[in-house]
Amino acid sequence: MATDWTVTELRTAVAQGDVSALDVCETYLQRISTANNDLNAFTIILADVARARAEEIDRRRNEWQHLPLLGVPITIKDVICTQGIPTTAGSQILSGFTPPYNATVVTRLLNAGAVVVGKTNCDEFAMGSSTEHSAYGPTRNPWARDHIPGGSSGGAAVAVAARLAPASIASDTGGSIRQPAALCGVVGLKPTYGRVSRYGLLAFASSLDQIGPLTLTVADAAAVFQVIAGHDPRDATSSTQPVPDFCTRLSHDPLGARIGVPRHILTDGIDAQVLEAFDKALTTLTDQGATVHEIDLPHMDYAVPVYYLVAPAEASSNLARYDGVRYGFRADSDNDLAKMYNQTRDQGFGAEVKRRIMLGTYVLSAGYYDAYYVKAQRVRSLIRRDYDQAFANVDVVAMPTTPSCAFRIGERVDDPLAMYLGDVFTVSANLTGLPAINVPCGFTNNHLPIGFQLMGRPFDESTLLTLADAYEQHCPWLAKRPPLAPS
Repeated sequence: MATDWTVTELRTAVAQGDVSALDVCETYLQRISTANNDLNAFTIILADVARARAEEIDRRRNEWQHLPLLGVPITIKDVICTQGIPTTAGSQILSGFTPPYNATVVTRLLNAGAVVVGKTNCDEFAMGSSTEHSAYGPTRNPWARDHIPGGSSGGAAVAVAARLAPASIASDTGGSIRQPAALCGVVGLKPTYGRVSRYGLLAFASSLDQIGPLTLTVADAAAVFQVIAGHDPRDATSSTQPVPDFCTRLSHDPLGARIGVPRHILTDGIDAQVLEAFDKALTTLTDQGATVHEIDLPHMDYAVPVYYLVAPAEASSNLARYDGVRYGFRADSDNDLAKMYNQTRDQGFGAEVKRRIMLGTYVLSAGYYDAYYVKAQRVRSLIRRDYDQAFANVDVVAMPTTPSCAFRIGERVDDPLAMYLGDVFTVSANLTGLPAINVPCGFTNNHLPIGFQLMGRPFDESTLLTLADAYEQHCPWLAKRPPLAPS
């Protein structure tokens, strides 16, 4: 059975009885078994759970034919709760934790007929840009085994790129869907804040976190996004904005879209091959009728420092709940409560999480709150205003997704500043709550993927998907397979 099938092709084949859901499931489980030792994309492989689910789909195929993801294998990032299945967030502090409920996105995927085949590896509590900061070891890029896949959703991106699943669900707090999608050569969509329920997502930074899909094609992203989008009363930040039919709006035509490009930030620190691929992607869209307009985002230079004040501050608050009392790991403390708290957090959290908790606690502390956190929130508002003004004249904003291609594992692990600067083009979408998408746009001379990013107006994912789809139709990237993808 072909495993380069898209989500739509798989769903149609299962619904029509051309292939059984169990055969599809077994094919992907075999590929995972073959490749995961090299890639370390999964924290847990749900072979028995997936087989039982596929068998149920085959038994009830006539009843469930209408389901939009019938029989489609999907992976879930290991920061999203799955009932009766361990959820670790890539951290020792959640060892032994099994959620008693499903996240809303998981429930919606199951109701749509999807088959969950595993939980994917990630940077601990989604804090990282390389998937090296996991208690379960680093994930490896299928295009080059000694390179990082990006993060924090590295396992999710690798699972799709290596054809271990046609779709993955992940979270994006500062680029954690789009950045690994770019470095692994797949599509990654970060929706508008509030478009997808965060109920059941282990919180990193609550005003920045958003759940979205990674897929091989833009049409697949639209199909999965259609299922998970929409209001959820269990999430107080969930929007009641109506959800359009994203799939029927894909016209393969840029429709004369106006693309804004902030050239003033595309000067320093960008790999020449990345910039060349970005310009070629713009040319592909203008050849189809889109127009490019230079725009100014005067506060973009502050996006990374603002993000690394706001996100750690929220992390400091959110991660205070992991104390060893109610669930997860507990250190031996000789019946000394304060000692137990300290040792549990010291032994349970990794170095990057500790670094961010300490930074966040510092900026929230007395004497520093106004100087750092409050000021960062004010600049955050200015960044959003810059985008609002830009969208008065353009339909989308285009940037490279990352300033460089994937680097070697271990190359930046001791240089957090260099790691953080890799988020320069992605964090603003989270600070502003705007939707953004990565689509593959080429390869370096060393055959490493490059990503092209589009950002849109609030709740205008349709325009992003249409433009990304129009670009994808004129590019050969989908035909390329990573060398570590099993045949």
